[in-house]
Amino acid sequence: MKETQVKTAHPKGLWVLFGTEMWERFNFYGMRTLLVLFLVNSLMMKEEDASLIYGGFLGLCYLTPMLGGFISDRFFGNRNCIMLGGLMMAIGQLLLFTSASVFGENVGLATTIMYCGLGVIIFGNGFFKPNISSMVGSLYPKQEKSKLDTAFTIFYMGINLGAFLGQFICPLIGDVKSSGGVRDIHAFKWGFLAAAIAMLIGTLVFYFLKNKYVVTPEGKPLGGLPSTNDASHYEEGEAQSAVFSSKALILSVVAFIGMFLLFHFSVDGENVVKTIIYPIIYASGITLAGLILSDTSLTKVERDRILVIYIISFFIIFFWAAFEQAGSSLTFIADYQTDRTFMFGWQMPASMVQIFNGLFVVALAVPFSLLWDKLRAKDKEPISPVKLAFGLLLIAVSFFMIATQVKDLGTSGLLAIKWLILLYLLNTCAELCLSPIGLSLVGKLSPKRFSSLLYGVFFLSNASGYALAGTLGSILPATGDKFNKAKELGIDLQAVLDKKVVPTAEQLQLLDKNQIMDHNPIFGGFEIHNLFEFFMVFVVLTGVAAIVLFALTPFLKKMMHGVR
Repeated sequence: MKETQVKTAHPKGLWVLFGTEMWERFNFYGMRTLLVLFLVNSLMMKEEDASLIYGGFLGLCYLTPMLGGFISDRFFGNRNCIMLGGLMMAIGQLLLFTSASVFGENVGLATTIMYCGLGVIIFGNGFFKPNISSMVGSLYPKQEKSKLDTAFTIFYMGINLGAFLGQFICPLIGDVKSSGGVRDIHAFKWGFLAAAIAMLIGTLVFYFLKNKYVVTPEGKPLGGLPSTNDASHYEEGEAQSAVFSSKALILSVVAFIGMFLLFHFSVDGENVVKTIIYPIIYASGITLAGLILSDTSLTKVERDRILVIYIISFFIIFFWAAFEQAGSSLTFIADYQTDRTFMFGWQMPASMVQIFNGLFVVALAVPFSLLWDKLRAKDKEPISPVKLAFGLLLIAVSFFMIATQVKDLGTSGLLAIKWLILLYLLNTCAELCLSPIGLSLVGKLSPKRFSSLLYGVFFLSNASGYALAGTLGSILPATGDKFNKAKELGIDLQAVLDKKVVPTAEQLQLLDKNQIMDHNPIFGGFEIHNLFEFFMVFVVLTGVAAIVLFALTPFLKKMMHGVR
């Protein structure tokens, strides 16, 4: 009986990584709940610009794992990168705390400090993110690799337990309104401070427990300096280092510049995030994918499996583009056009509405894990690409549901909060079919010498999805509060948007001063007139992606060469 338990139990190192990731996600998601509201209410930015900054910030957070993965694989090792990244993120949150403390005297200085804080968090996340994920798979012996879907689902529960705590505590102390509904714009700093403390706790948890528990099945330390790896760390017959020719490296640089210019000149406007940062993210993903495939040591099986990772990563872009509306457009809708009244008349802070995602993941992660185990025992478990396609289909259904609910709201109606809660429930089920399964799939398909770097590529698909989320979040049409404010200013906003009235120069100035757009947003040549049309954009994108991925599944199954 005891022997069976030893064989079936998950290694204790999983729970150390679980705890470390939990506190890091508290830090990240707690700050994320407050970011766009802080930018709009304290730093006086327009919602469109706040959404673009939000998307650019998240995108860069998932671009830098490429750099962090490379430095870890070649020089520092997983352990050192995790501790370095954790400390950098804590410092970044303290800079946001400083920005939220000084904006009252000097908005310009506060804005500069805010950008510095986001920059430090971006690089810290780059060191932290790919390294902790790549260590999970290494905790298990080769004969137990089939347990990785379950392991990553448990690990993912840690991610979302931290997200839940951060999304509860940071808004509770950072997004404060008076009984009259007036927001305390000086309270955001306490949310950022709580995020900094959480990150320090996570880093200390890892530092003190790593040597005892974060070890291979044979008891060797995991994630040390790459120079200490020996042949036992690799599959039999597997190359132990990548082989990139000078020609391949030069071609990659040229390709990056060419792709950057292509994306740069394909967007309108002068916004730095949209014209510089987003093209960097998109060009980096394509270039890195090509560079890895140029490695002359790759076998045909390895190459096929890496191509599967790339194909899956492409479809995941559309999932995150829809899912990450939580921190921008859905937060604005929760703030301005949702009845957030709960029991006893309590008004939930708009930034806290995101908490339902973390709450549902914590509640559903184990049932989903048991479901995969049960289906696997009956030999009926769907292969990973099918799970991913089903996740995309679910998120399309969730956005179609919310689109039908906002269709008849008009400019003054309020959305019942139960619909946002149901949206987050469906999004969570979609996420559990997609995100931990994607992480697990990268672990199962990656050659050891590329493990952290291919996690970097996988996170680049997240980065591209977040960049697209920022672009799509910025096309949010005017919400009810904008029409009410314009009415107070003596302006018929609907008539202005419908081009029935030409506003005077003075009226345009008033609208701009109050962060109100004088035109409907445009996406893909289509004018977005209302919230229904806005949400239908996500239904089309994710629905089409789901159908195409389902159709590709038989081809992907062959290319995976036995991996499920």
